[in-house]
Amino acid sequence: MKGWRGLAAGAAALAVAVAGCGTSTNSGSGNSGEPKTLTVWLMDGSAPTTLTDALNKEFQEKNAGVTVKYEVQKWNGIQEKLTTALSSNTPPDVIELGNTQTAGFADQGTLLDLTADKDKLNGGDWLSGLEDSLTLGGKKYGMPFYAANRTVIYRTDLFQAAGIANPPTSRAEWIDAMNKLKAANASNPEFQSLYLPGQSWYFLLSLLWDEGGDVAKESGGKFTGALDSAQSKAGFEAYKTLYDASGTKAPKDTDEAKPQQYEVFETGNVAMMIGLPWELGSAVKDKPELKDKTSAFPIPSKTAGKTAPVFLGGSNLAIPQTSKNADLAKKYLELLSSKKYQDMLAEGGAVPGTSKDTAKLETNAVGKALAKAAPNGKVTPTTPKWAAVESGQNPLKDALTAYLTGAKPLDTATKEANDLISKALGS
Repeated sequence: MKGWRGLAAGAAALAVAVAGCGTSTNSGSGNSGEPKTLTVWLMDGSAPTTLTDALNKEFQEKNAGVTVKYEVQKWNGIQEKLTTALSSNTPPDVIELGNTQTAGFADQGTLLDLTADKDKLNGGDWLSGLEDSLTLGGKKYGMPFYAANRTVIYRTDLFQAAGIANPPTSRAEWIDAMNKLKAANASNPEFQSLYLPGQSWYFLLSLLWDEGGDVAKESGGKFTGALDSAQSKAGFEAYKTLYDASGTKAPKDTDEAKPQQYEVFETGNVAMMIGLPWELGSAVKDKPELKDKTSAFPIPSKTAGKTAPVFLGGSNLAIPQTSKNADLAKKYLELLSSKKYQDMLAEGGAVPGTSKDTAKLETNAVGKALAKAAPNGKVTPTTPKWAAVESGQNPLKDALTAYLTGAKPLDTATKEANDLISKALGS
């Protein structure tokens, strides 16, 4: 998971992977005034220095003799670095992990079980999607840190010119808005009411979940594909309906990064894109005039007045099993989970992981859209084997392209993808 750098700078880039190995337990010891060093690894862009400076200062003041050795890690090469650190007897004491990869570390026995500490870590207010991502076998192997989710970013001036007074609050209203936008811009052959690439599989997840489907199902601790259900197929059909209604000129065989969709959005020929805060920030950086012409709303559900479930990208915080300062590390997480520091995360544009109070996030339209949809957020199957699906030849992407191009009927496309997912998760 990449970190966020705040909405103003356009941030919340999310995606990366890590896996670990090694076993051994050490509960550490509490602080009794003797000199100790607590080593904390957070990822580049994850937390503003205003937060970490204040957090580390307060922690040291409350724990006599303790020095926080705070180190910012780069995403490039972090997998190898963490693998080495977690298999050693001297790992860092607090680490940040991408939420889609936490299960991999936990499965290798390298993370401390924090189930009994949940209440002290403000567990009653944990963001449910992130909590799911750090839960394996019913045990909690970390604490939610922060999240962000996709929203519909749109041009307010184009909406106004098309006679659309309010953002859509249902899938039907969304399609109606697309039709109005196309009609109002019929003279522009390059116009797209919604830029929607054919392989935007994170958005597909929203539609699958909104229809009651899923990527995979668990039974007896084993996962199998669930794309062949009627509900999941309805999610694919919804994607095609939106794709056809949007007037998009996006390729059917690439995702939102090829080309970067914010670069297409900033051309002025696109009214909407389904994106993350950093993508809007990047567009505004390139074209400052967009700042006063853009806003956002949650991905609408098929059910009027509701938001569609969204994939929560973000990070968790964990304590390595071999940490020599585990008790101090728990105190560090406890302090970070408090409202004071969760508010600071929200002020920077992230959905706080251990607080339901998002007032500091909801100071702009994008923040409001994030906050409204996040409680309905979900994650991909919590299994260490999921990485093989996402990082390889993603069957969801191939199924979308095959279906949208007509190369394969829906039943065939979903069955083939389902079989591949079942094989990957069951291998």
